[in-house]
Amino acid sequence: MNEAMKQKIENGEVFLGIELGSTRIKAVLIDNTYAPIASGGYNWENRLEDGYWTYHLDDVWTGVQTSFRELAKDVSERYGAALTKVASMGVSAMMHGYLAFDKEGNQLCPFRTWRNTTTEEAARLLSEKFNFNLPLRWSVAHLYQAMLNKEAHVKEVDFITTLSGYVHWKLTGKKVISVGDASGMFPIDSETKTYHAGMMEKFDALVAGDGYSWRLGEILPEVLVAGQQAGALTEEGARLLDPTGKLEAGVIMCPPEGDAGTGMVATNSVAAHTGNVSAGTSVFAMIVLDKELSKVYPEIDMVTTPAGKPAAMVHCNNCTSDLDAWVSLFREVSELLGGDTKKPKVYDALYYKALEGDPDCGGLISYNYVSGEPITGFDKGCPMFVRTPDSRMTLANFFRAQLFSTMASLRIGMNILTEQEKVRLDVLMGHGGLFKTKGVGQRLMAGAMNIPVAVMETAGEGGAWGVALLAAYLAEQKGESLEDYLNNKVFAGNSGERMAPDARDVEGFAGFMDRYQKGLAAQRGAVDNLL
Repeated sequence: MNEAMKQKIENGEVFLGIELGSTRIKAVLIDNTYAPIASGGYNWENRLEDGYWTYHLDDVWTGVQTSFRELAKDVSERYGAALTKVASMGVSAMMHGYLAFDKEGNQLCPFRTWRNTTTEEAARLLSEKFNFNLPLRWSVAHLYQAMLNKEAHVKEVDFITTLSGYVHWKLTGKKVISVGDASGMFPIDSETKTYHAGMMEKFDALVAGDGYSWRLGEILPEVLVAGQQAGALTEEGARLLDPTGKLEAGVIMCPPEGDAGTGMVATNSVAAHTGNVSAGTSVFAMIVLDKELSKVYPEIDMVTTPAGKPAAMVHCNNCTSDLDAWVSLFREVSELLGGDTKKPKVYDALYYKALEGDPDCGGLISYNYVSGEPITGFDKGCPMFVRTPDSRMTLANFFRAQLFSTMASLRIGMNILTEQEKVRLDVLMGHGGLFKTKGVGQRLMAGAMNIPVAVMETAGEGGAWGVALLAAYLAEQKGESLEDYLNNKVFAGNSGERMAPDARDVEGFAGFMDRYQKGLAAQRGAVDNLL
């Protein structure tokens, strides 16, 4: 038994992070060495209901409570200690989307997640009005689309927020949000580190004659930056998190953050010229800028770091969901033949097999569009595998094509940053499920992006660890910047294991992309005629 760790836990000298990801809710506890010391989790899935991708709020709390309960169990089994208090804590969740509430706190419509592509008209009109690329998944696009659709609930709106903002509100009573997550709700002014005042005025003027009793600034959460206290865990919040009654109230909390921001923290990618790529259900790259882009690009979202620095985001709705479906199919085959069907082993076997494939996947093409993909112009998706009569249909080529398909849309956006805007980027820090099989996702991503990719051992801990670090920063920082805190204390020279692009992978991916982009017409035909 680790007596020193037990003492830390009993004294509350630990930090708690909770993240609600797209397929897993996770709670992570860290100590003052910043290493994860215990964790708990809960698996969940989004649902397609009445044309919207959504999660039920009852499932949110089932997942949060289960994750905390599993964390407390892990603490007890490892260290013989009860988890009753922590020094600070934070909540993170999927960015963007739309959660709307009335004055009594009642939910007005089902949660509309980042995955929905039903806001095309609103996003187009607001982008034109603001002269700013406003993505379909942003909260204000969902709000304005509901207004254009004349949905009755909009007149009752008193508060809109993201998933992290909602959970934080229920735990603390505070309607606040981190600048990073806020940048997925409404455009941010990086000078003031809050909502862009000029664009806010344009929005209010746009809807002034529609009879709404509120102005936009009145229904959005207050914006805070990393290092600012965002309230404390109330008695009611403590019971909501831990129904057993053991967790003490009063824990200070950092601003609720989005998964993009916690990914930046978890990979030490918050300073200018740093970047990271998160690859799971969706895939996105975040590049921190030192100057504005030369113009507005519909493929590039302008967001911020948790400290408010401008960052260019290339976000793709689809990454591993279709790949996961194929892995499940191969597990069935293995089970049928009496083989080992343990999920990690099947994943590893197929990933490593992909490295044996032809560099260009032998002419095979896969489209992983489980949902729409705005970066290539699709508001709906239809997963599709295509091959020509002379293509080389082998298992290695097939699974290599599945992996390349998770990166193809991302490359389209990254080309704008690296080739057109000449953004300087020395390395991409990789994290997320795509990188779990050592060396495979990392190598192929390096080849696909033609940029070195580095992965840290802690990258698998993801956003829950990232927001635990933000909680630690709140409790420990003494006026130092977030960049300095991460560089000097948390990572202390650890830059991960770097892998340079292999020339054969770079050339092979270029051939795959050429066919992929030509074949988008087939994807269009599938969407238009099968859905």
